[in-house]
Amino acid sequence: MTHQPSAEDREFRRAFEACEVAPADFDHAAHVRLAYVYLCEHPIDAAAARMKQSLLAFLAHLGVSESKFHETITRAWIMAAAHFMTKSSDCMSAGDFINKNPVLLDSKIMLTHYSAEVLFSPRARQSFVEPDIQSIPP
Repeated sequence: MTHQPSAEDREFRRAFEACEVAPADFDHAAHVRLAYVYLCEHPIDAAAARMKQSLLAFLAHLGVSESKFHETITRAWIMAAAHFMTKSSDCMSAGDFINKNPVLLDSKIMLTHYSAEVLFSPRARQSFVEPDIQSIPP
């Protein structure tokens, strides 16, 4: 299966990394879009590292504490996007990928894998915690 970001997706990544995206425009769908772009360009571990680096830079640009960053949620969404990429037919853009996998737009889907107690714990915010309800497929 082939997954590629569109020119618009690559421009979105560049703009986000340059902190040119307005906070109001960086909603859940934009997070999934960025995850898709990174996964098209890198293996899972590198994509997760790039996502973390970009999110922390964005928070710093906004003057928001790094404590807002959530390690487990970030990594879990990268894993979820990667899983759906293995199941999807060819996608030539993040929009195409999301249209084929609309479940990824449900920001609460991680609560089918994690209890709220685990997912929103200080430990999960600081380091990746494995799901306690249902694993995220590799």
